[in-house]
Amino acid sequence: CHRFLVFCFVMRCSAAFAVAVGASGNPFAGQSFYRNPANAKEFDGSIATASGVTKETLQKMKNVASAYWIDVREKITGTNTSSVEGILTDAASKSPPELVVLIWYDLPNRDCDAKASNGQICCTKKADGTCDYDTQGDCADGIAEYKKDYVEPFVSVLEKFEGKVPVVLVMEPDSLPNLATNIGHPHCGNPATVAAYKEGISYALTQLVSRVPWVSLYLDAAHGGWLGWDNNLQGFLTLLSDMKLPLDKVRGFATNVANYQPLGEICPYEPDQGYRNAYCLNQQHQSDPCCADPCKLESQYNPGNNELNYAQDLVQAAKGLLGMDARVIIDTGRNGVGDMRNDCSNWCNIRGAGAGLASAAVQNSSVVDAFFWLKTPGESDGCTSTLPDGSTCARFDSMCSSSDSIGSTPTEPRAPEAGKWFDFQVKQLAANAKLQSVTAPSTASFVVV
Repeated sequence: CHRFLVFCFVMRCSAAFAVAVGASGNPFAGQSFYRNPANAKEFDGSIATASGVTKETLQKMKNVASAYWIDVREKITGTNTSSVEGILTDAASKSPPELVVLIWYDLPNRDCDAKASNGQICCTKKADGTCDYDTQGDCADGIAEYKKDYVEPFVSVLEKFEGKVPVVLVMEPDSLPNLATNIGHPHCGNPATVAAYKEGISYALTQLVSRVPWVSLYLDAAHGGWLGWDNNLQGFLTLLSDMKLPLDKVRGFATNVANYQPLGEICPYEPDQGYRNAYCLNQQHQSDPCCADPCKLESQYNPGNNELNYAQDLVQAAKGLLGMDARVIIDTGRNGVGDMRNDCSNWCNIRGAGAGLASAAVQNSSVVDAFFWLKTPGESDGCTSTLPDGSTCARFDSMCSSSDSIGSTPTEPRAPEAGKWFDFQVKQLAANAKLQSVTAPSTASFVVV
C-alpha cells in the first residue's frame, strides 16, 4: 500500500529548536508552529455565535497554525502581531521558538489575472490610485518602489532574527504561473507586468539567499488544475530556468495556495511522456482511489487530479529539468471536501468547502515537506459586487459571483474584501471540516507528525 498516508497528529512538536539552513532539510520537521493571536481573535468572534459541532470544530481550528500574508508594506515593521517584526519577536519569545510561515506578496501589478487582490505597488497608477495594467513600459518606477519599500525593509527585519526563530517564506503566489500560462491575457502579458514579475522576484530571491540564507524558501507553483498539464508544467519550469534564479538555494514549491484542489492519495509514478504520470490516464486504474477525479482533469490528459499527484509530477519534473531536489508544501486549509464545485476553475469563497488537514510536518517523504494552512480558513477570497455594509466593492472580481461562490444567491450574505474575515464562510468550513485523516495501513510511504 505504497500510496496511503498515516496521520499521527501532533499539533505542536516538542523537539529542540533548530534553524533550517538554506535549501537543505525539511524546515517543518521537529518544529512548533506559530499561531497568530490576531487570527485567534477572529475565530473567537465566530465561536461566540456558533453552536454544536460547528462550535467545537471552530475551537479546534483556532489552534491550528496558519501562514500570515504580508500583502502591504505596512505589515513589515511594528511591534504588534500584524507585522513581520512583531510576529517574529513573539515567536522568538516562545520556548522553544516557533516556526513562522509568511507569504511574501506585494509585486508591482500584482494579481494580473484577477481583481480581488490587486496590490498597492503599480507600474503605472490611475488617477484613483489603482494600478493601470494597460499602459506598457519597463515598470522601472514600480520595481524601484518594490525594492526600496518592500524587499529591503522585509529582508532587514529578517536579518535581526538570525538564530532566534525559524522562518519559511512562500514567494509571490500566482505571479510566475501567470507568466507561464496567461501571457495572452493583456494584463499579464503587458511588458510592464512581465518586467515587474521577473525582475522583482529575481531581486527578492537574490537578496534573501545572500543575506538570510537560513530562511527556507518555496516558490508558488499554482495547483494541479492549473499547471498539471505536462506542457504547462514544463513551461513553468522553463521560465524558472530562463530567469536564472538561485534555485539551488530554494527548498521547493508551494501548491494549492488559497485554493480548494483536493489532496487525494498519491499514485505509483509511471510516466509516459516527459514527466507526465500516466497511471490514471486513458481510463486506467479508475477504481484505484488515487485516481479519483472530482475536477475531471484526467479526461483532458492532466494527471494532476489531486495535489499529491501533482506534487509528485512537479518534483520529478523539477529534478529532471532544473536539477532541483525540491519538496512541496500543500495548502490544506480549505480542501477537506473534494467534489463541491460545479466548475473547478472557480476559486472564490466556494460554497460547501471544508477545512482540510491541520498543519503538520511530513516525514520520510521524497515529495512533501508539510501540509499547511497557507491561507487561514475564514479569510475571504474576494468581495461580492455589494459589500456586507451595502456599499459597492471597487475590487469586485466576476469570479466571486460564480455559481459556486457564497453570496451569488439572494439568500446568502454578501462577501467582504479579500483577506477580511467572513463569518458565514468559516462556519461552513468548520461544519464540513476534515482536520484529520482516517488512519491508513501502516505500510505508508510517508508519515505526518
